[in-house]
Amino acid sequence: MIDYDIVIIGGTLAGRYAALKASQLRAKVALIEPENNLSQNLSSGLVYLDALSEVAKRKLQLENASDFGILFSQSSVPESEESKLSPTEAATVTPIVSVDWDTLMLRTLGIELQARSHYSLKYLAAQGIDIVVGAGHFQAEPKLSFSINNRLLVGRRYLLATGSLPKVDNIEGLQKTGFLTLANIWQVFNAPSVNTNKLSQDWVILGGIPQSIQLAQTLNRLGYHVTLICDRSDIISHIDTEITQLLQAQLEAEGVRIFTKTSVTQVLQIAGKKWLQAGDKAIETDEIVVASHQIPNIESLNLASVGIKWYQNRLQVNERLQTTNSHIYACGDVIGGYTLANVAHYEADIALKNALFFSTATVDYKNIAWGISTQPMFAQVGLIQSQAENLYPTNSVLVLRQYFKSLVTAQIRDETTGICKVIVLRNGVILGASIIGAEAREIINIIALAMNRNLKINQLASLCFSYPSFSSILEAIAREWQLQRLNNNLIKQELLDDFFQIRRNWDI
Repeated sequence: MIDYDIVIIGGTLAGRYAALKASQLRAKVALIEPENNLSQNLSSGLVYLDALSEVAKRKLQLENASDFGILFSQSSVPESEESKLSPTEAATVTPIVSVDWDTLMLRTLGIELQARSHYSLKYLAAQGIDIVVGAGHFQAEPKLSFSINNRLLVGRRYLLATGSLPKVDNIEGLQKTGFLTLANIWQVFNAPSVNTNKLSQDWVILGGIPQSIQLAQTLNRLGYHVTLICDRSDIISHIDTEITQLLQAQLEAEGVRIFTKTSVTQVLQIAGKKWLQAGDKAIETDEIVVASHQIPNIESLNLASVGIKWYQNRLQVNERLQTTNSHIYACGDVIGGYTLANVAHYEADIALKNALFFSTATVDYKNIAWGISTQPMFAQVGLIQSQAENLYPTNSVLVLRQYFKSLVTAQIRDETTGICKVIVLRNGVILGASIIGAEAREIINIIALAMNRNLKINQLASLCFSYPSFSSILEAIAREWQLQRLNNNLIKQELLDDFFQIRRNWDI
């Protein structure tokens, strides 16, 4: 007898999202939630990171307020000397801006609780979802089921939404000296010692994922010394090279020390400080944060017994998000990739359609936007330039660029660093876009919608964007496409020249 239409092995917001949606579709749902929820700790840590990034941004804005003509009565200059400053000198004085960590962390906790309240276990239980808390595993006999708390849960289909965990490389001495991850770093900021200025001053981040870049910039803006180490040639993969270089240059200009193509081989504790051997360099630090890779949180599920295959950092799934057991689906970063909430929810939607109804829906990532919460923001959708040029003949691909410094609103807000790069075919079909700049995540949503609805770049030109706005950069992009098309069409240029010549003569 089948007990449930779907059994969701969760531990992530994506799992709870899937359970709620399946329940709303009138399915009978069981949701498995682990007691020691490490994946949920990671999700909470990322909410804390986003909130901390916003504080770091506002702190920097206050420190640079004099650029807007805003002066503070208290500054880093002694009061006895302040009266001797000229108005011009006074405007350049950097105000003392400190962080009240108690207030900050209390506010952040409120944000995190509010975000989770929409998918709290109490609320889900009230919607008729059977919540089972504990550790369990699959078993194949006598029939496919999930064993937990001396119960056998039998579902028509199953969904894995267990998320991922930080992968800790086997570096000599790392376990002995200790380290932090994105799942537990917020506990350091929440410690009572923070407001007594005992927070570690020197940080090394072993990076390579979006959150490692965001964390490096945030800590640096809060006044700490940050070193970001990546074993690849770029600070993050799957991003347009031109955009990556600009993002790295921004971090370095702000004071983040970055080492690429560098591997850490040893960690030592000497006189209360941690020392890393990174390539041919010895780096001294107070704290080490491991934020380089993620691995699926599947170790205790006994997947091999039910025929599910996986490779290192990802489960093997098909385009319908079925695992190698056709009755079991998966979604979110348990199947690989970066930890991105919007992607996990998209995958949950596809997996549920296939698990509850007919298995015909397939994933299509080309219209899914994603980004990094840096300042300036990064966002991307579809193909990057190198991918497009590999897939299509070179002469059929156009690369359209516009810089944020050309926007009036960017000048007003003093956020001129940035570039919008859109990849299109000559006929106007949009293949992808990469943006780094203010409000990049909002702009990319417009492009993603256009791609999803098969709109061409010239149709964006017909929109009348509000002024001044950052989204008006898309209007400039569309005009550039029209200009490039005209410049590459000599016949049309001659026809236009002839037309206006005839018209001028006709008017006479």
